[in-house]
Amino acid sequence: MAVAVKATAILQRQPPVPTLTQRRAANLLNVRRKIIGGSSFHGIDLSKSYSITSASGICRSTSTSATSDEIRDDEVLPITPLEVNQIKDRCSKWEWRGYTINYLKYEGQNCQKSNPPLLLVHGFGASVAHWRRNIPTLGQTNTVYAIDLLGFGASDKPAGFEYTMEAWAELILDFVDEIVQRPTVLIGNSVGSLACVIAAADGQQSQVEGLVLLNCSGGMNNKAIVDDWRIKLIFPLLLLIDFLLKQKGIASFFFERVRQRESLRNILSSVYGNKDSVDEDLIQIIREPALDEGALDAFVSIVTGPPGPSPVQLMPKIKLPVLILWGNEDPFTPLDGPVGRYFSSLPSQVENVSLYVLEGVGHCPHDDRPNLVHEKLVPWLATLPSS
Repeated sequence: MAVAVKATAILQRQPPVPTLTQRRAANLLNVRRKIIGGSSFHGIDLSKSYSITSASGICRSTSTSATSDEIRDDEVLPITPLEVNQIKDRCSKWEWRGYTINYLKYEGQNCQKSNPPLLLVHGFGASVAHWRRNIPTLGQTNTVYAIDLLGFGASDKPAGFEYTMEAWAELILDFVDEIVQRPTVLIGNSVGSLACVIAAADGQQSQVEGLVLLNCSGGMNNKAIVDDWRIKLIFPLLLLIDFLLKQKGIASFFFERVRQRESLRNILSSVYGNKDSVDEDLIQIIREPALDEGALDAFVSIVTGPPGPSPVQLMPKIKLPVLILWGNEDPFTPLDGPVGRYFSSLPSQVENVSLYVLEGVGHCPHDDRPNLVHEKLVPWLATLPSS
């Protein structure tokens, strides 16, 4: 079993924030003070800052100290996470093409409804609750929506459905059109990021206001990453796994072992930089939907199905503001892989893309080190036009 889990992990390898005007900077500082409860930031040491490499425009986190009015990383927007059961109670249902989709809408006390709404899109195996550490913080300034993609979370897992990246992108756009009904910032992690890229690159849509990518995947599965030597080396194993997973008994045995608590804990610990974030709530968030009827079929379809469009092909079509946050300890989409190298090169080539490399962070930055993500994301959101 350990070999199977490790093989699964291996197979999945793969400009600074704009300067704000004084008025917007003052507004943002005031919002932060309200969120923290009116406390003063004077004299707080800065434990994280960012050095900019002039050649690439990439920002990397580095340790330093300061005695200015700046905000320490572990004190940025310290909002209490939502409880998993609290999220369940607040969720709503939406009918999409005959299927039931689970989603959450959240607005904090300080929410500015003139700011563009946000739609949070999870990665493989996750759900709305994977954003529990982000929703309360982001909801202080923006209306926040989070959605369970078809096949995940509390959304339907229809038998025989052929999952594709394009179907998820269509779901996202339809949700924005029918539920949000306003131009929206899409924020995705892993395959959720790629679904957001596909949605934003659709030339027919006009409802995407901006794009935030957290360790974007190169495809629904790794058959898309053909120019990585690691994938070439194990490509025959990929084909063998596809064949085995299409055998119902073998797939059921493998899936049953993977969704056990200790197996999930080991897998998650291998992709999180901050091991303290791999808590019992996270295990529950991943495991509970995996026990649903249809979860096995969704797993097999996604792992063995077509990888979908490559972000390398789609990103040149996107002229919207884009923020990329990338954990440098991600074993699934590493910075030195083809997808990571491509996104790392973007800030030096186009003006609409900003990239931060997050040191010591894994594949799920928003849950791994949420305050580090908020420190970059909240100021970037403040630069987007209000309506």
